[in-house]
Amino acid sequence: MRPEWVLVGVTFLWGGTFLAVQTALTWSGPLFFVGLRFALAAGIMLLLAGRRLLRMTRQDVWAGIWIGLTIALGYGMQTVGLQSIASSKSAFITALYVPLVPILQWIVLGRPPGKLTWVGVGLATLGLMLIAGPENGGIGFSFGELITILSVLAIAGEVILISRFARSVDAARVTVVQLAAASVFCFMAMGAQGESVPAWDWRILAFAGGLGLASALIQLAMNWAQRSVSATRSTLIYAGEPVWAAIIGRIAGEVLPLTALIGGAMIVMGMILGEWPARRRPGRLVD
Repeated sequence: MRPEWVLVGVTFLWGGTFLAVQTALTWSGPLFFVGLRFALAAGIMLLLAGRRLLRMTRQDVWAGIWIGLTIALGYGMQTVGLQSIASSKSAFITALYVPLVPILQWIVLGRPPGKLTWVGVGLATLGLMLIAGPENGGIGFSFGELITILSVLAIAGEVILISRFARSVDAARVTVVQLAAASVFCFMAMGAQGESVPAWDWRILAFAGGLGLASALIQLAMNWAQRSVSATRSTLIYAGEPVWAAIIGRIAGEVLPLTALIGGAMIVMGMILGEWPARRRPGRLVD
């Protein structure tokens, strides 16, 4: 199988996770579900990593905890947002992390972005304004949209931390730690948010297990495919993630206004321009 088609499958899985998470929130609170999802994903990666975990270093643990914190913040807030906004809208807003990463790298790591990155950020920002509240006849952010925008900052921070630690840690070992850390942080945050453990429902476990398995498969597929697919081509393929989310959401009955769809298209274009010409970075470790 061609690696490009494997990456297309990855974007399809990514796109489908938004609606799957939103459906699971019918039976579970957001933080409990995210915590359970990443606990199960950590268990799957633990089995896959095997004896490599015996060589765990302090750097692996330190990096995994910090990356895990950004995962908990990013996916926790994103999941809270999914309680009140459409899954396809959430996917388009989340896609803002791609053009945002080079800007944050400039601020944090001193790596100035290229001219096309600024164009991509501008397009994505305009797209966000079109997505924000068009069904109300004007521009304005709802709580769900605002917290999803905040989640984008955390997800962008996750990518930057992965880039920061990539050369000094083992990918398999740090993935186990970060997933486990994200789970612990989400469970700890439940008390602060006043969220209780939901009543037992096998559907919660089924959805969390399916998403945990998807996270592990996505990471393995990316690690394999991106050995032979250029970063530029990978970015073009990854831009399909919110598109798949919109298609899946539409099949499930979601209907976004035309202005929101135009805004989503502008964000996707901003994703592409924000990474063109792409600088090779480590892939996203979870999704």
